[in-house]
Amino acid sequence: MGLTKTEIFTDEQNQLATLLKAMAHPARIAILQRILISNTCICGDLVEELGLAQATISQHLKELKNAEIIQGTIEGVSICYCINPKTWKLLEKQLGAFLAEYKGETSCC
Repeated sequence: MGLTKTEIFTDEQNQLATLLKAMAHPARIAILQRILISNTCICGDLVEELGLAQATISQHLKELKNAEIIQGTIEGVSICYCINPKTWKLLEKQLGAFLAEYKGETSCC
């Protein structure tokens, strides 16, 4: 199987695809929703609230952090996660522009 030729796409297309790929799991959407509701989150709270194993939550948090969608700070033995405002604004702008490209219903299908 060949490699994906990301270089033939724009930086914006690659960036949006990377962000959406990082979010493309229901557990990650649930994690982001919990962080948005509370405006901050400690990993242990997520285990109780979502009913997933600590290792599973940690893996999902790692993927979101690697994509820079969230950021974390160490507070004692816990890591407190929050939305990375710079990436969130970028995602909002790029996804909004992408979705706005649809001009309405057509009779093609």
